[in-house]
Amino acid sequence: MRAPDIQLLWWEGCPSTDKALGELRGALAELGLSDTPIRKHEVRSDEEADELGFRGSPTILIDGSDLVAAEPEAPTGLSCRIYRRRDGRISPTPDPEDLRSALRAAAERPAVAR
Repeated sequence: MRAPDIQLLWWEGCPSTDKALGELRGALAELGLSDTPIRKHEVRSDEEADELGFRGSPTILIDGSDLVAAEPEAPTGLSCRIYRRRDGRISPTPDPEDLRSALRAAAERPAVAR
C-alpha cells in the first residue's frame, strides 16, 4: 500500500478541525498508514476560499480530491462544513466509513509518476 497525499483544509473559526484531524489520524492508523503525513492548510480569506473551491471546514483532500464532493452550487467561503453520515445524521465531520473507504482506495491505487 502506498501513502496517499492527504491535506486538511480548515479555517480558524471552525470548532471541528481537531475532531476531523483525530478521526483522520485514527483511520490512517487502522489501515496501517500511521506514518502518512497530513498537510494542514488554513484558509484565511473568502478570496482564498473561492480560489481553492473551499466549501467549508473541515475539508479533507485525498490525492487532491475532496473526500466528499460538495454540491456544485454550494457556496465557497469561511464557514463550517456539514456532512451527512451513512445513517442520515448530520455531522461536522465525514462518516468514518467513508473516510476509511476513501483512504483504502487511495492507498491501493498505483503511484502516479510526477
